[in-house]
Amino acid sequence: MIDIYERLGTDCEQKIYSTVVLTHEQRERGRLKLVSESGEEVRVFLDRGQPLQVGECLKAECGRIIQVIGALESVTYASCDDWDNFAKACYHLGNRHTKIQIGERWLYIKPDHVLEEMLHLLGLTTQHQEAVFIPEAGAYAHGHRHD
Repeated sequence: MIDIYERLGTDCEQKIYSTVVLTHEQRERGRLKLVSESGEEVRVFLDRGQPLQVGECLKAECGRIIQVIGALESVTYASCDDWDNFAKACYHLGNRHTKIQIGERWLYIKPDHVLEEMLHLLGLTTQHQEAVFIPEAGAYAHGHRHD
C-alpha cells in the first residue's frame, strides 16, 4: 500500500514510479483510495480545497513518485463561430454554476440535455465526446480575502 501526503506540482523532475488515472471529480477530493496503473493500492491524504492537476506528481511516504493522469470522461463539446453567442453561452452556464472547460469558441460540460438545449438556442452546436475534463477552477481558486 502506498500512502501519499505530499504534492510536488507539475514540474517534477524525479523518476515516476507509477500513475493514477482520475476523473475531474476525483481530482477535487483530498482523500482518495485508488489503485495505481501498476496495480498497487494508493491512499491519498492531502489538504482539501486545491484540486489535483493533470500531470501533477505526488510523493509517497516511501519516496515513490506517483503522477496524476486525467481519465477520459463523457463530455458535451459545444462550439460556434460567433464570439457574442459564445460569450452568452459561457455567461448562462456560469450563472447556473455549471463546471465548464473553455477553449477558443469551444467548451466542454458534463452531458446534460437541458443545458445542451440552451446551448442550441444560443447558436452553438453540440456533440458527445470522450475527453479529459479540466473545468475552470473559478475566480477565487487561489484564495480570496476581504480586507
